[in-house]
Amino acid sequence: MAAEKLRDLSQPIDVALLDATVSAFYGTGSKEERAAADHILRDLQNNPEMWLQVVHILSNTQSLNTKFFALQVLEGVIKYRWNALPAEQRDGMKNYISEVIVKILKHEWPARWRSFIPDLVAAAKTSETICENCMAILKLLSEEVFDFSRGEMTQQKIKELKQSLNSEFQLIHELCLYVLSASQRAELIRATLATLHAFLSWIPLGYIFESPLLETLLKFFPVPAYRNLTLQCLTEIAALSFGDFYNVQPLSHPLPTFLDAYANGNSEEQAFIQNLALFFTSFFKSHVRVLESSQENISALLLGLEYLINISYVDDTEVFKVCLDYWNSLVLELFEAHHNLENPAATANMMGLQMPVLPGMVDRLGSQIMQRRQLYAGPMSKLRLLMICRMAKPEEVLIVEDENGNIVRETMKDNDVLVQYKIMRETLIYLAHLDHEDTEKQMLKKLSKQLSGEDWTWNNLNTLCWAIGSISGSMMEEQENRFLVMVIRDLLNLCEITKGKDNKAVIASNIMYVVGQYPRFLRAHWKFLKTVVNKLFEFMHETHPGVQDMACDTFLKIVQKCKRKFVIVQVGENEPFVSELLTTLPATIGDLEPHQIHSFYESVESLLQKWAEIIGQARQSVDFLKDQDVIRAVLNILQTNTSVASSLGTYFLPQISLIFLDMLNIYRMYSELISTSIAQGGPYASRTSIVKLLRSVKRETLKLIETFLDKAEDQPHIGKQFVPPMMDPVLGDYARNLPDARESEVLSLFATIINKYKATMIEDVPRIFEAVFQCTLEMITKNFEDYPEHRLKFFSLLRAIATHCFPALIHLSSEQLKLVMDSIIWAFRHTERNIAETGLNLLLEMLKNFQASEFCNQFYRTYFLTIEQEIFAVLTDTFHKPGFKLHVLVLQHLFSLVESGGLTEPLWDVATVSYPYPNNGMFVREYTIKLLSSSFPNMTTTEVTQFVNGLFESRADLFLFKDHIRDFLIQSKEFSAQDNKDLYAEEAAAQRERERQRMLSIPGLIAPNEIQDEMVDS
Repeated sequence: MAAEKLRDLSQPIDVALLDATVSAFYGTGSKEERAAADHILRDLQNNPEMWLQVVHILSNTQSLNTKFFALQVLEGVIKYRWNALPAEQRDGMKNYISEVIVKILKHEWPARWRSFIPDLVAAAKTSETICENCMAILKLLSEEVFDFSRGEMTQQKIKELKQSLNSEFQLIHELCLYVLSASQRAELIRATLATLHAFLSWIPLGYIFESPLLETLLKFFPVPAYRNLTLQCLTEIAALSFGDFYNVQPLSHPLPTFLDAYANGNSEEQAFIQNLALFFTSFFKSHVRVLESSQENISALLLGLEYLINISYVDDTEVFKVCLDYWNSLVLELFEAHHNLENPAATANMMGLQMPVLPGMVDRLGSQIMQRRQLYAGPMSKLRLLMICRMAKPEEVLIVEDENGNIVRETMKDNDVLVQYKIMRETLIYLAHLDHEDTEKQMLKKLSKQLSGEDWTWNNLNTLCWAIGSISGSMMEEQENRFLVMVIRDLLNLCEITKGKDNKAVIASNIMYVVGQYPRFLRAHWKFLKTVVNKLFEFMHETHPGVQDMACDTFLKIVQKCKRKFVIVQVGENEPFVSELLTTLPATIGDLEPHQIHSFYESVESLLQKWAEIIGQARQSVDFLKDQDVIRAVLNILQTNTSVASSLGTYFLPQISLIFLDMLNIYRMYSELISTSIAQGGPYASRTSIVKLLRSVKRETLKLIETFLDKAEDQPHIGKQFVPPMMDPVLGDYARNLPDARESEVLSLFATIINKYKATMIEDVPRIFEAVFQCTLEMITKNFEDYPEHRLKFFSLLRAIATHCFPALIHLSSEQLKLVMDSIIWAFRHTERNIAETGLNLLLEMLKNFQASEFCNQFYRTYFLTIEQEIFAVLTDTFHKPGFKLHVLVLQHLFSLVESGGLTEPLWDVATVSYPYPNNGMFVREYTIKLLSSSFPNMTTTEVTQFVNGLFESRADLFLFKDHIRDFLIQSKEFSAQDNKDLYAEEAAAQRERERQRMLSIPGLIAPNEIQDEMVDS
C-alpha cells in the first residue's frame, strides 16, 4: 500500500513515507526490507515524472540521504533525458539550479570559494548554451547582492560580496563584450544584455565609458529583437552620475504620436514606449543641468520634454506613473528654487554651489533662476494642461462612471487612484505657484469650452473640476476670489442649461466637490455661500445614486469651516440663516435616508424632540418600549444625539443632562430583556432581530456617553455628574450578563473616562477591575478568535489604568497582579497586530512605572526573566514582525536596567542557584546566552555570545541596538528570504513626519479643509 502511494506522482509525494523508504534502504533491517526499498527507489528514479517532485522533497525533508536521492534523480534527468524535456521545463530547471547556486554562493563565496568567478567565466567560454546559463547565474547574483540583500544578509556579508564582485568584474565585463561582439545566437545576446542591465547600476564607470560598451549597446538599439533590453541598459547608464564623460547627442527624429502608437501597438512596442519614458525620466533626473548648458543642448532638452509630455498622454497607468514621478520632481525643483529666492544660501545650495554667498552674487543667482523659469515656461504650460486633462479622482467624489458608461455611486475606494491624485495635486500646486496667471487662464479656457459644448464630456468636466479643487489655498485671496466667482457661476449656469439626469448628476458632483474645497472663499462671500447651500439642499432631493450622500457630506464640510456665518444676521437678511433653515427643515430632509439625516443633523446641530414623547408614554406603560418600531425610534434618536454631541462637545451638556437618567433606565431594561431572551433561547437567541435591535440601542447609548465625555472640555464636575450613576446600570450589568450579552463598548467607555479624568478615577479602579477583569479574560483567553472587539478594548482599558491610575495597580494582590501580567503577555503573543501593539505599549508603561516605584525589586525579581523569555519568543517569531520596534524598546529597557544598578536584589533564586553571580548583569548575560542557544541550535555558542555581548554594549544607543538585533534575526535564518520591511518601520514613520512639516510650509500643499482646528472662522 505504501509503495503504491509513493509511486502515485499525480500529487505531491509523501516526504515522510519517502524518508522511511530511504532509511530502510540504508538501514540495518532484514535483507528483504532493503531489497523492497531498493525496488521502490529504482522505480521512482525511472519514472519520467519523478524529477518534478525534487523541489518539494528538498524543501520538506530533513534527511541527508533523502536529499542525496533527490539530487541523483535530478542528475539522471539532466544526463539522459534533457533534450526530451519540453522547453518550459528545461527553463524552469535551469532557473531553479541557478537560484540554488546563488544561495550556496551567499554562504561560500568569497571566503571558501575564491575561484568562483574565474571558474564560471572559464565554463562560459566552452559553449554558448553553458554561457547562457552562466549569464543567468551572474544576473541572479547581482540582484541578490545589490537589490534584495536588505533584510536577508548581515551588513558585513553584503559589504564582502559587493567588494568581491567589484574586484572581479573585469572578467565578467570581458565575457559580456566578447559575447556581444562574436555571438549570433539571439537567446545568448538577450541573456547577456539582461545580465549587463543588472550590473550597470553599480560597476565602476570606466567599464562603461573607457571601453566599447556604450558603442556596442547603441549598435544593438535599432534591432527590434534587442531594442527593449538595450534601452533598459541605456536607462541604467542614464541614471548614473558620470562626471566628465558627457557627450550629448541631440534628438533629430520627428515627434511621433505616442498615443496612437501605444493604442495600436503589440506588447513589445508598448513596452518600448514605457522603456522610452523610463530612459527620458532617468536621463533628465541625473543630467538636466548639462542639457541646460548650451543652446544646442537646450534644443535637445525641449524636444525630449515634448516627447515625454506626449508619452504622458498614453492611456496606461504604469506609463503615466513613470512620467508623473519625473514631472513631480522637476516641478518641485523649479518651485523650491523660486520659493528659496529670499534665502540666497539655500538657493546656492540648490544650484550646486559649494561656497559662501557674497552680496554681489545674490542678484546673479536670482537672475539665473528667472532665466531657468523662462526656459521651462513653455513645457510647464503644456504640463499644466496635461495635469488638468488627466487629473485623478479625489476621495470626496462619490459619483463615478462604470464600465458600461453609466453614472453610479462608487462602492469601493481605489487606493491606487487616491495615491495618484495626491501626487498630481502636489504637482499642480507647485505649477500654480510658478505661474498663477497661466494656471487660471488654462482652467477658465477649458471651462468655457464645457459651457459652449465644444469640449463637453463627463470625463473632461470631472478632471477639470478635480484640478480646480486641488489647487485650493495656493492663490492669494484676492486672485482666488476672482477665480472662484467665475468658476462657480459657470458651473451653476452649466447645471441650468444641461439636460439629462446623468449629466446633471455629474455637474452636481463637480459643483459640490469644488465648493467643498474653498471654505476661505465661502466665508468671505455670504451671498455665494447662501446660494451654494441652497443648491446643496436641491441636490438632497436628487435621487440619483450618490448625489444625496455627497450633498450631505459637502454640507457638513462647509458648516464645520463656516459655522459662524450661519448663526449671525448677515447684511441684507432679517434673521440668521439657521432660523430659516430650521423653518424649512422637514421639506429639506424629506427625501434623505436615515444615515443622511444623521449627517445633516450633525451639520446643523439641531435635535429631534421625539425623545420626550417616547419617555412620556413609557412612564404610563413600560411595555410601550418593547415595540420594535419604538425601539427603532429610540435608536434613531440616540444616533442623532451622538452626531450632535460629536459636533457640540461641552455645549451638548444641557441636552444630555435632560435625557441621561432616562437613557440609563432604558439601557437597564433592554439589558434585562436581552438576558432573558438568551437564557430562554440559548446562544441562537442572540442572533434574532429583536435582540440585535435591543443591543444596538445599548451600544448607541454607550457610544453617545463616550462621545460626549471625549469631546467635552476637561471639567471635573462633568465627570462627577455622569460617572457615578453609570456604575451599576453599566458596570454591574456587564458583570451580571452572560458573555454573549456583554457589550465591548463598556470597556472603551471606561477607557475614555480614565484617559479623560486620569488620577481622579483611582478610587474607582477596584470597582471597574472587579466588574470587568476576570469575566472578560475568561471570554478572550480561550482562543485567538472569539470576541474580537472585546480583546482590543480590554487592553486599551488596562493601558489607560496603567498610565493614569498606576497606584491602584500597586495595591492589587499578588494573584491579581499576576493575572494582569499574564494577560499582557497573552496580548503581545496575539497575532492580531493592534492587540499585540497595545499589549507591548502597556508592558512598557508597567515596566517604567514599577522601576520608579518602591516595589521595583519585588516586581522585577518575579517577572524579569519571564518577560525577557516571552519577548525573545515573539521577536524571533515571524508572525510578530510588525511589533519589532516595541520588542526592541522592551529589551533595551531590561538590559539598561540590569546594568544601571537600579536592581539591588539578585534576580536569580539564591536557594536553588549555588553559583554566586557578582551582579545581575552577569547573571542576565549568561541566562540570555543559554536561552538563545537552546532556541537556535543552528547557531554556534560563539555567535550567540557575540550577539548577547553586543546587546549590552549597544544598549545606550537605540539605533545601534536595533541594528544589532536586525542582523541577529537575519543571521538566525528565521527571517531570511521573507518580507522584512516591518523591521524598518520606525525609520519610515520619521520620514513621513518630516515630509508633513515640509508640506505645511507651502501654501495649498495641504488642502484647507484637511487642516484641523487651524482655520479661523470669522
